[in-house]
Parts: sequence; C-alpha cells; structure tokens
Amino acid sequence: MNNFSDKKIVDSWRKNATPWATAIRNNEIESRSLVTNDSVINAIVKKAPKSVLDIGCGEGWLVRELEARGIRSTGIDVTNELIEHARNSGDGSFQVLSYEEISPNTIQDKFDAIVCNFSLLGNESVNLVFHQIASLLNDSGVFIIQTIHPISACGEEMYEDGWRKGSWAGFSDEFTDPAPWYFRTVDSWKDLFLNNNLSLIEIIEPLNRKTKEYVSIIFTAVKYS
Repeated sequence: MNNFSDKKIVDSWRKNATPWATAIRNNEIESRSLVTNDSVINAIVKKAPKSVLDIGCGEGWLVRELEARGIRSTGIDVTNELIEHARNSGDGSFQVLSYEEISPNTIQDKFDAIVCNFSLLGNESVNLVFHQIASLLNDSGVFIIQTIHPISACGEEMYEDGWRKGSWAGFSDEFTDPAPWYFRTVDSWKDLFLNNNLSLIEIIEPLNRKTKEYVSIIFTAVKYS
C-alpha cells in the first residue's frame, strides 16, 4: 500500500479506532478540550440548523453534543469500529459510509448544515466530498469545515500542497502506524469551495491562548444562489 494515499489514511484509522475512542472519552487531547471542540460547536450553533450531517464523525462526540442541544444529527464514517463506538455511546443516527460513496443516492436527506471536523485529511477523497456537498444541503444550508491551520501546521516544509507524514506524538502508546495527511494552503482550500458551487462567507482562526498559536481554521460556506 502506498504510504501517502487516501487508502493509507483509512487503514490507519481502522487500526487506531479503539485508542482514538478512548482518547476522546477521556479528554486526552488538550487542544480539543481547550479550543477546538467549543470552536466548532459555536460555529454550528450560531447558524441555528435543525439538521446536521457530520462527515467523518469518528466515535460520534459531535453528533451527541448537537443532539443534546436539540439538533437532529447524523454521522457517517468509513470505519466500522468507530461507528460501533458511536452507536453504543448515545443519541444520534450513524452510518458506515466511505467518502467515495457519499451522494444523494446513499444519503437520502438534505441538511441545514454539513460539518467536517478535522476529517478532511486526504486528497482525492476530499475532492469527492466537496463535489457532493451542494447536492446534500438545503437551499439555505451551510458547509462548515474545521481543519489544521495551514500556517501553524506548515512547520519547516515548503508552503505548498502535498502529502505529509503523520504522527501520534503526545498520544498514548496504544496508537500505531500514524496516518499521512494532505497539506493544503489557504488558497487551495478557497479554490475547493469556488470550484464546487460553494461561496465562503466566514473564516475563523481559533487561537490557543496559552501558546498564542493558531490551533485550527474554520471555513463556513453556502451554496451559490
């Protein structure tokens, strides 16, 4: 298997499904508990959606948080083990579905909001997701992405699109075989929206108040009218 590919990402997450679910349940990821969890929830809630689709939902924490706020939420993920954790942990509807399978044929509903929270890590698969978003949104719906901030994540590499090695640094020893991820510049993210009938209406850059560094970037878009 190619070590820098969408398939390798899926393979890694299948291997690490259980330790990931444990890490989320035990709040082991500081940046999430301090900044990014609340950031994405706030970005969603302020749009007042009645229905949400969480693409790449993992073990379902965001779906449960939204359900607790009275927002009907559905989560999809390619990893069977993560979906089992999600179904066994609380409210919400969950479905095993790969990004390549996403379409109006496999997802019957349309949604007021579609959310990808640190779940767009690949290359071709991300392009496929973007291609389907407009067809799955209600006319006034929003598409919200929280992802790694390109500036803080660039490190010493060139600021250009391309595959990067993954790492489980800071995680427990239960994690193995880290997934690679595809780096995109801010302009490349903007082009994905522009080329898929989506118009950016807001960009938020959550900041870690302790380190004064960008933790993530949140894009919000709507369909072109």
